[in-house]
Amino acid sequence: MSFIILIFSKLSKEYTNTLTFGIDKVNIPQKYVILNDTSAKLEITLKAYGFNWLKYYFSKPKITIDFKKDVQKQNGFFEWNKSNIFLHSNAEFGSQVSLINVSPDKLIFKYDTNLVKKVPVILNANISFKPGYNIFKNYTIEPDSINVIGPNDLVSQIKQIKTEEVVLKDVNSNILKSIKLKLPKDNKDLIFSKSEVTLKGTVERFTEGTLKVPINIINVPDGMRVKYFPKVINVIYYTSLKNYKDITAKDFKVVCDYQKSSNTQSFLLPELIKITDKVKTAKINPQHIEFIIEE
Repeated sequence: MSFIILIFSKLSKEYTNTLTFGIDKVNIPQKYVILNDTSAKLEITLKAYGFNWLKYYFSKPKITIDFKKDVQKQNGFFEWNKSNIFLHSNAEFGSQVSLINVSPDKLIFKYDTNLVKKVPVILNANISFKPGYNIFKNYTIEPDSINVIGPNDLVSQIKQIKTEEVVLKDVNSNILKSIKLKLPKDNKDLIFSKSEVTLKGTVERFTEGTLKVPINIINVPDGMRVKYFPKVINVIYYTSLKNYKDITAKDFKVVCDYQKSSNTQSFLLPELIKITDKVKTAKINPQHIEFIIEE
């Protein structure tokens, strides 16, 4: 009982103290961004009974600064004057708290004009498939770009946004997955239109096929006859089961460029210069074509 009486006795007395108040900025015009300034604090001296002091010790005190009515726009900054807080001290602190002093007299808030920039999203993925499965077309990301909003000098430095790493193994069905974006963590002045994107991919059954394709010799000098062997070459391709039956030798073209050979060479190098979009990959075998020059 004595302890309780002592506490109530202390709380019923009037005290004068100085506290550090943080700043809560509201109603900032959308076309401006206020640059972060950790020094934007107020040292406020108040006089109040002990009971009224309790709320300041249980939560970090803040002062609300309304950018529609409490500040004046200057050339490159907004200015707040302590006279604002004296005019509205009852609303801010209550009628039982007396405002004694505020320091500093002014607060300066530097601002910049917001820039909106569209930047591409880059997929960071490590995806492997079960044998016999693959994705025919490229993965799609929705959306494939996002808007970055903020000060011109900060936004102009951002060229792309990467996704968090995606690891998928033994995939054998369509891909539909939300991925978080790897956004800069140390800059609170930037706003991003999206924090995650959706990864999509159509997974199909795949198979390998082989076709014999004629070889054409190009850029042979006038008056020269070249005999070569073999006349056809194997094109080994990788495609989906859906496209397999539609692929023919006419979908590929293989040439040997005589001008790319040297005088000491007895072989030509075949090149696959035409590949149908119905296959994912294609290669040729053998890699050398033997030739002789007829007099």
